[in-house]
Amino acid sequence: MIRICIAGATGWTGSALVRAVLDADDLELAGAVARTAAGSDIGVALGGQPAGIEISSHVAGALEDVDVLIDYTSHLAVMDNTMTAIEHGVAVVIGTSGLTGGQFAQIDEAARVAGVGVIAAGNFSLTAAMAQAGALLAARHLPQWEIIDYASSTKPDVPSGTARELAERLAAVREPLIGTPLDAVAGPREARGATIAGSQVHSLRLPSFVVSTEVVFGLPDERLMIRHDAGASPAPYVAGTLLAARAAPGRVGLTRGLDTLLLEG
Repeated sequence: MIRICIAGATGWTGSALVRAVLDADDLELAGAVARTAAGSDIGVALGGQPAGIEISSHVAGALEDVDVLIDYTSHLAVMDNTMTAIEHGVAVVIGTSGLTGGQFAQIDEAARVAGVGVIAAGNFSLTAAMAQAGALLAARHLPQWEIIDYASSTKPDVPSGTARELAERLAAVREPLIGTPLDAVAGPREARGATIAGSQVHSLRLPSFVVSTEVVFGLPDERLMIRHDAGASPAPYVAGTLLAARAAPGRVGLTRGLDTLLLEG
């Protein structure tokens, strides 16, 4: 039995994960963190029957007898939460976006020193993982691409974790070619997007989007577009997150990308 603590337990994805963990035969909900509902029973806070788990206000107070922390909080809290769990010898699954490549390097180093596993994905949807795997394969043969990141008008972090992860992992394949150097463009350089790990990334923030990520590869007279669209439900992220939670205790150091887990072996 794997004992799980969920940070962001009353949030959009966190609440769906709470219900899924409570229903799983091989997982046990051992802790829940949500500052706005601290002191309440997590079952009651989600509109159901008492679950016997009191919500904590901070991760540090919810890690006793916990094997894995699942974090779906905010870009402001996730780094501290992750490092706190590692210091307690607790494996971590990071579903929160906003961390940079430099921060992931710090997490990897700390996790290796502590001998615990951390699994992070910008998107734990199974179809998003397959889209990323396809993009990594395409980049081996197609040298020029750009990324478009779509999300709701209220999403504060740019680019999305899905787009950032894609850019940083594409960089491990190769550096993309750019037709016109950015310092030679005629007009505002910002119109060419932000450079993330060598890739140009364009973040759109408009009503009606949840999270969509598109990578466009181009060759003369042909294009390949790989796109993932998320709907209005957190359901797509639950199965992948729980897959990661089951795998994390057996790993050491950082693993980035759900596709890495799905395609191993």
